[in-house]
Amino acid sequence: MSRTANPALQKAILEEARRVLLSEGYTSLSMRKIAAAVGCTATSIYLHYAGKDDLIHALIDEGMERLHEELQEALVGGGTTRERLERLCRRYVEFGLENPEFYEVMFMLHPSHMERFPVERYRRARRNLDLFTAILREAAGPGAKGDGSLETAILWTSLHGTISLLIASRIDASIERADLIDGAVAHATGLLDDLPGGEAS
Repeated sequence: MSRTANPALQKAILEEARRVLLSEGYTSLSMRKIAAAVGCTATSIYLHYAGKDDLIHALIDEGMERLHEELQEALVGGGTTRERLERLCRRYVEFGLENPEFYEVMFMLHPSHMERFPVERYRRARRNLDLFTAILREAAGPGAKGDGSLETAILWTSLHGTISLLIASRIDASIERADLIDGAVAHATGLLDDLPGGEAS
């Protein structure tokens, strides 16, 4: 990104890119179309982003950073292992449901020809799941096998599945939204009960 980037224009570019991605899809995203929508030239956009994949990566990166701030805030105040894990799970679900446009770009957009997410950005994004892994490893104790990656993946699938189905309105209307979220969080935190030496309280 250019050191002479215009913050206001940069924000407008990202917002329009997110809108086009979600309403029209990856193939409809073009620098010329975004430029026309935000009132600048395509050249001006290239001063900020190298291309549309760079734009998408920036959107993902921004969303991951916002999520990280939310999750870190959820850990403030301490508490038992279960209490901290439950707060993390609830905040994760809340973030996804309160920011569906970001969440869809972050986790549900899979264009087949998009450039791979840069390694350094992936590492930053990975910090979000690392917060869950740290609690699970703490609960399992020093003698536990594995690094907690499998348990974190299982936990994440429960939360992600709930968010994705709610965003897509694919849940039976007879199921209360709050009950589904409570059940997903309970299922995720229930992993603590299965960990050897895990703290169930």
